[in-house]
Amino acid sequence: MQDSAAAQIVDAVGGPGNITALTHCATRLRFELKDASGIDQTAVEKIPGVLGAVPQSGDRYQVVIGGAVQGMYTDIMNLPQMSSMGAQSDADVKAAARSKARGKVAWLDAFFEYLSNSFRPLLGVLLGASLIIAFAAVLDALGVVDFRASDKAASWIFVDAMWRSVFYFLPIMVAYNASKALNIDPWVGATVMGAVMTPEFISLSSTERFADTVCTPSPIPGADPTCVANIFGLPMQLNGYGGQVFVPLITVAVLALVYKALVRIFPENVQMVFVPFFSMVIMIPVTAFLLGPLGIWLGTALGTGLNWLNTTVPFLFAILIPMVYPFLVPLGLHWPLNALMLANIQSLGYDFIQGPMGTWNFACFGATAGVLFIAMRDKETQMRQTATGALAAGLLGGISEPSLYGIHLRFKKIYPRMLVGCFAGGLTIAILGSPFGGVRTSAFAFTSLLTIPVFSPMWVYAIAIAVAFVVAMMLIIITDYRTPEQKEESRLAREAEEREHALHPHGHRDATAGAVAATGAGTAAAASAAPVAVLDAQATTFVGAPMAGQVVTLDEVEDKVFASRALGEGVGIRPDNGRVVAPVGGTLATVTKTGHAFGLKTDDGVEVLVHVGIDTVQMKGDGFSVKVAKGDRVNVGDVLADVDLDAVRTAGFDTTTIVTVTNTKAMASVTPLAGQSVSAGDPVIDVVR
Repeated sequence: MQDSAAAQIVDAVGGPGNITALTHCATRLRFELKDASGIDQTAVEKIPGVLGAVPQSGDRYQVVIGGAVQGMYTDIMNLPQMSSMGAQSDADVKAAARSKARGKVAWLDAFFEYLSNSFRPLLGVLLGASLIIAFAAVLDALGVVDFRASDKAASWIFVDAMWRSVFYFLPIMVAYNASKALNIDPWVGATVMGAVMTPEFISLSSTERFADTVCTPSPIPGADPTCVANIFGLPMQLNGYGGQVFVPLITVAVLALVYKALVRIFPENVQMVFVPFFSMVIMIPVTAFLLGPLGIWLGTALGTGLNWLNTTVPFLFAILIPMVYPFLVPLGLHWPLNALMLANIQSLGYDFIQGPMGTWNFACFGATAGVLFIAMRDKETQMRQTATGALAAGLLGGISEPSLYGIHLRFKKIYPRMLVGCFAGGLTIAILGSPFGGVRTSAFAFTSLLTIPVFSPMWVYAIAIAVAFVVAMMLIIITDYRTPEQKEESRLAREAEEREHALHPHGHRDATAGAVAATGAGTAAAASAAPVAVLDAQATTFVGAPMAGQVVTLDEVEDKVFASRALGEGVGIRPDNGRVVAPVGGTLATVTKTGHAFGLKTDDGVEVLVHVGIDTVQMKGDGFSVKVAKGDRVNVGDVLADVDLDAVRTAGFDTTTIVTVTNTKAMASVTPLAGQSVSAGDPVIDVVR
């Protein structure tokens, strides 16, 4: 019985004994390993359900799953071999990772980890709230209800409460996560932040109830007045902390210093009582008098500065945001801007970053749509499945990670084309949105199809994201997302998969073929693959060397696809000269126009690939003199091509020539004979049908 995808992932990262900790975020499994040096990246990415894999600093390793990550995480944790490992939160793992050496910029790594860990666990509820907002915006646009009216019916006020709950209590949630990230009691952090959000604290701004409370109008139109209360003879600036993010981030950072100092002061047997007590007694006043107003000021200042940039040079701002985001998101450096979006909504009443940011998201999704189109056209099952899931997560949820990690970062041609889409979308907002001060929104929303109505002017935003999407998609479709070498490898892999399916349509070997293979007669499997009778064909027992030279294993070949055995078992040959000959007798099923690859099929059904050099398809035939054509019959030793090896080396390519049995799975055994010097035609692979 085949192992489950969960078991395959655990085995691929070195087994349960190599896993120190495991958690997950919105799209990725996050492993902390004892030793990540031996992981086969290509093998991991071929596991069903895996969209990609991302090595991290140290021994951290991420496996991209997409929207099904929670189910995969649960499956892994429920494996019998994982029973000794308790579940840990993402923040727990990150906090442990920070204790390890991380280079010259460890403080910078720790800073961004702190921001990321404070927000990442909230992605689910933030997405849920943004979809409720989108629903409300659609009803507002259709004239069903005016959600901005102050006299709405109680039913719609209740709908407001459904999404406002997330944003109003966001400071408490952030404080909880931030405390866990800094390895202190998260409930203390949540309590300190909650103290300045209680009805009692809010009531201090009532000038009718407290005569010594003074309120002055805010310089920002529409904003609440600034009030100062007299607390034990000291002035305390009163702020509305609902939805604030900078305040809990600053507060918890200071709380961590106080909390850990108290832990060192008090004996362990009384820490449970006195550490939380003194933390609250110290930090609630410090937050109310100092850190709260400081956080409000910082968020307002940053938002006002960016707003000035957006107002003064809207062209630059509208283009800069979508061009920068593609580089921030993969590194997790986009969290500060996300925090600014939330701060803008609280201080200014609207945000102007999400609109331009949305064009990057849709350029990303457009590139994925282009990949999906090509995958469907070329009948690439695995990429079609990957792109379909990534596109659905993007268009419906506004989540870009499945596209980025599952596709874009694996193919270097995608990013330049996606950036053109980002530029086109940003330029559209710059041109159409300038008279309106850009594109704005009064709600924090994931930029998906469902949240288009929350942006204003909606038509400008809709046109901009459509431009970004279509430009990126068409560039991918027209120019492809793969290099010529990757296209050729993809084609060969697809043909091998089709042949394997033809041989074993139900996923296992035919009983007759198995019996014949066991007795050494090699015809039944070939007969099952094609209607042509080959019972009298001479049995193929070995594959010869297509070139003279030194034989090495596929593990020593500098090509991940061949090294992974995706194209079958075989060997590499470091050639002494450039004459390429047929390694077996049979029919030439494939002869590339560039002359760098030949596919042969013997009369008894052994399929052999000869690939001259690595990435040599990029030479476009220069230095290759092909002597045969597709469909020709050849015998062992017949010349297939003459290659100018010096020209290959001058062009900067590896001359190592690979020969593999592409239908290895249909054979009883395929044994490489590496570690020897050979002449052309000498056995380099033993084959048993």
